[in-house]
Amino acid sequence: MFSFFNRTPKEPFPFHQLKTDYHSHILPGIDDGSPDAETSISLIKGLIDLGYENFVGTPHVMEDIWKNDKQSILQSLSVLNASLKEAHINKEIRPAAEYLVDANFEMLLRNKEKLLTIRDNWVLIEVSFIAPPPQLREVIFEMQLQGYQPVFAHPERYNYYHQHKNGLEEIRNAGCILQCNLLSFAGYYGPIVLKAAESMATNKMVDLLATDLHHERHLEALQQLKLSKELGLALEGVMTRS
Repeated sequence: MFSFFNRTPKEPFPFHQLKTDYHSHILPGIDDGSPDAETSISLIKGLIDLGYENFVGTPHVMEDIWKNDKQSILQSLSVLNASLKEAHINKEIRPAAEYLVDANFEMLLRNKEKLLTIRDNWVLIEVSFIAPPPQLREVIFEMQLQGYQPVFAHPERYNYYHQHKNGLEEIRNAGCILQCNLLSFAGYYGPIVLKAAESMATNKMVDLLATDLHHERHLEALQQLKLSKELGLALEGVMTRS
């Protein structure tokens, strides 16, 4: 096992070691991420400059806000692919989704609809920032019964888990991969989220790191991201798992 602790303090984060960004909102015009293909191209170029080689578009699928489905996601991807070709960028974008655990997602599971995956059988899910769904454990179990590997998006950002110390451990023990946002380690979402991310890293609970990129402000913050001790621990855990 390699270590990051003999590195120069506050050196730039080595994005190239991750290679793939599994959580981003770079598909144009279908959620609160990139509004158009031109912006998507600019964001992708920025991610390439950071060191990423592969990209997964994960637009929100939310019953009450972003009513995306496989058709709308693939249509957006088609627009982006045409722009990538025109810009002479030879990169493939994997179409996936960030599914909110809501009534719509439960219906997809009941109907055994084929879910979009970020990798192999991995499905990215999120929950409400107000309160966790009471049926979360049942949803996780049903996903596993259908052959999916649940990936829990940005758990460090849910304030109610900051008070329930064992909550994330229970979710992880139920079979979820925990995906932290890189910018959480930069304090982008505030000091409470930073502390939660660092605690997860120290306790070896970070399974996946991703950008959750929505816009140029996120890209600019990623360009300034430094490799802290805790982020090094998180990266070491992710690389060991890969």
